[in-house]
Amino acid sequence: MTPHGHRMLLRAAVAAGGVVPVGAGLTGVLIGPAMLQGMPPLDALPLESHYRYLSGLLLAIGLGFWSTLRDIDQQGERFRLLTAIVVAGGVGRLLGLVVVEPPDVGMMFGLGMELVVTPLLCLWQGAVARISQREEG
Repeated sequence: MTPHGHRMLLRAAVAAGGVVPVGAGLTGVLIGPAMLQGMPPLDALPLESHYRYLSGLLLAIGLGFWSTLRDIDQQGERFRLLTAIVVAGGVGRLLGLVVVEPPDVGMMFGLGMELVVTPLLCLWQGAVARISQREEG
């Protein structure tokens, strides 16, 4: 198989594989824990598993941001991608706030981090990158 054929096959596999996280993520954002209806009670295994999975994603996002620290002025692409992921999660949390009810203080803190602090840090990173480029150029 040619390199082009390998790329096309990989693209098709990734596109097909992406249906699951996009579908589950969109369902979770739009209807929340109700997506687990028909399973054991919400305090049982499905919610426990989903919570731990999402916590693992949150851990990876934080580690991803830490991975930019060494040469942060050169990590714009990674920083913007991580910021977009965090903001998307914040939009999901904001929808839950509007649809269900205001969350507790801890969740409101998370919402502030997701929709205010992280985008501001991303803008700051971009400014630092521009300053560094001017100094080098």
